[in-house]
Amino acid sequence: MADPFDKPENHFCGRTRRQFLWELGGGFGAVALSGMLGGDWIKNQAIAADGVSTFANPLAAKPAPLPGKAKSVIFLFMYGGPSHIDTFDYKPDLYPLDGKTIKVKTFGRGGRKSEGRVVGPKWKFKQYGECGKWVSDLFPHLGECVDDMAFLHSMYAESPIHGSALLMMNCGRILSGHPSIGSWVTYGLGSVNDNLPGYVVMLDETGGPISGAKNWTSGYMPASYQGVQLRSEGTPILDLKPQAGMSRSLQREIIDHVNSQNALHESIRGHNSDLRARISSFELAYRMQTEAPEAVDITQEDEATQELYGLDNPMTTPFGKKCLLARRLVERGVRFVQVYSGGGHNDDNWDAHGDLVRNHTYHAGRTDKPIAGLLQDLKRRGMLDETLVVWGGEFGRQPTAEYAKGTGRDHNSYGFTMWMAGGGIKGGVSLGETDELGAEARTDRLHVKNLHATILQQLGLDPNDLSYFYNGLDQKLVGVEGAEAIRKIIA
Repeated sequence: MADPFDKPENHFCGRTRRQFLWELGGGFGAVALSGMLGGDWIKNQAIAADGVSTFANPLAAKPAPLPGKAKSVIFLFMYGGPSHIDTFDYKPDLYPLDGKTIKVKTFGRGGRKSEGRVVGPKWKFKQYGECGKWVSDLFPHLGECVDDMAFLHSMYAESPIHGSALLMMNCGRILSGHPSIGSWVTYGLGSVNDNLPGYVVMLDETGGPISGAKNWTSGYMPASYQGVQLRSEGTPILDLKPQAGMSRSLQREIIDHVNSQNALHESIRGHNSDLRARISSFELAYRMQTEAPEAVDITQEDEATQELYGLDNPMTTPFGKKCLLARRLVERGVRFVQVYSGGGHNDDNWDAHGDLVRNHTYHAGRTDKPIAGLLQDLKRRGMLDETLVVWGGEFGRQPTAEYAKGTGRDHNSYGFTMWMAGGGIKGGVSLGETDELGAEARTDRLHVKNLHATILQQLGLDPNDLSYFYNGLDQKLVGVEGAEAIRKIIA
């Protein structure tokens, strides 16, 4: 009689079901035995690859080594480089200089220059909140939230080029191959929810940023720490569906068998480590098939909440959905969520080389209300105190025009603005200053590594102690030389 499991649709990992189970040691009696002995017994029997150390789930939740007010991070990444002097860094002296050529040192994709034609701010500013913070008319909704925000007006970085600047902001280096900040967070703290990734990335509808997955890579760390892309439309996480012909009951049968065999038969560990790694990913995918669809089901939110994020407006709906999903994810224990505004190239992101007004009006209009809604929603739910929200791009923009005509601004890594809110950060404060033109950070200069150190510290991680040994060195997000957190904005 023909074996029904020899049908191609029932193959797994290139084997028939019978071959697969036979190669793993055979016998489902081990499943029953492991169930009788209990999960703790299995956990205590599992040994790491060195044959000595007790095996531990790399994503298991870990206690923070230091007191930390934040439990999770939402990083709102304005890809392309928003203009600080048109958004949150008020420079009244620039208005009357509009169109005049002045001496000012700049360094962007157009190279180094010593003078340029000033492009005065294209929006008016007004004061908001008890702190009296000046905010551009681009962000009327965020203006209402300034008393919960700490503005960093003196950020600087090494590179004015998108690719390397993105890597610096995400990975702490201008060269690729290093773990991203979300990977460092999940490495240091693990994940609270076993059925969802610890580190999630949501991209813009127009595509991802330049360099792509290098911005959420785990680098030289295990792949389990890398960011997982989640989509707000359609299938939330790709490649979760089982192979053709494989039912969920068969998946569960395989997973239970593998788990019991891992604990009872040490030979499996050395026999086929690659297969075990594939099974581990297979098991996480199995669990996420149930959890991920529920987590992204925003129909569970009431109408008022959806309107708070701008889901009643086609312009704000795409980014609003991502912000709402970010709240739902951290609510379910996801440690690090990064949401991108802008993707692809040119005016699909904040990279305003041509028409500054058209570019920033579009992107600010899509993000202002959703981000304000996120802050307000976190606050009313009592989640803002334990959720650190970070806003910014890879750099800012110059006060002068890039070309002989037009309002486009070139990249500026000499000085730019970011802001943080929640997670133990003081609200209603502004730290640092650029010069009177907004060309360069002058007081309380803050490197990107200081931002990283602050994020880690607020999570209860020592930025100068959190390390991963690689290539003969204790590697750190803040570099071997270390960096201090921005203590002046910490509550």
